[in-house]
Amino acid sequence: MGLLERLRKEWFIFGIVLVIAVARLEPGVGVKGGPLKPEITITYIAVSAIFFNSGLSLKTEELTSALMHVKLHLFVQIFTLVFFPTAIWVFLQLLSITPINEWLLKGLQTVGCMPPPVSSAVILTKAVGGNEAAAIFNSAFGSFLLFKSSRLIFEYL
Repeated sequence: MGLLERLRKEWFIFGIVLVIAVARLEPGVGVKGGPLKPEITITYIAVSAIFFNSGLSLKTEELTSALMHVKLHLFVQIFTLVFFPTAIWVFLQLLSITPINEWLLKGLQTVGCMPPPVSSAVILTKAVGGNEAAAIFNSAFGSFLLFKSSRLIFEYL
């Protein structure tokens, strides 16, 4: 497989590596208030474009079919909201005996309990040819569940 053919096949991964390399060389471009204005372009334009593009490419039948995969959704939600946070907690118990900053560990615990961003889940699922409709549903539903459950937890604390 030639280099050009490999680039065509793995364009998304190469794109990510390229963007990371450019960001490493010139970090000022992406800072808040910088030329790219990420507080506007990422928050509103990029996420909206991802949802719009996903919505255009999905057929209604695909979305309704994806909603019927109850076992898949149950697995994804349990993995994302129960298994992964538990695994992170166990990992943090091991790291707590090291001299790593306590606040860094608390930040890792917080991130480990969050569902993946909808935009990332959709882009990565689409890039590998996965079930995009199921990814959209699970990301949105996971975010909704996390929002509702964290609100309930804070109300009872």
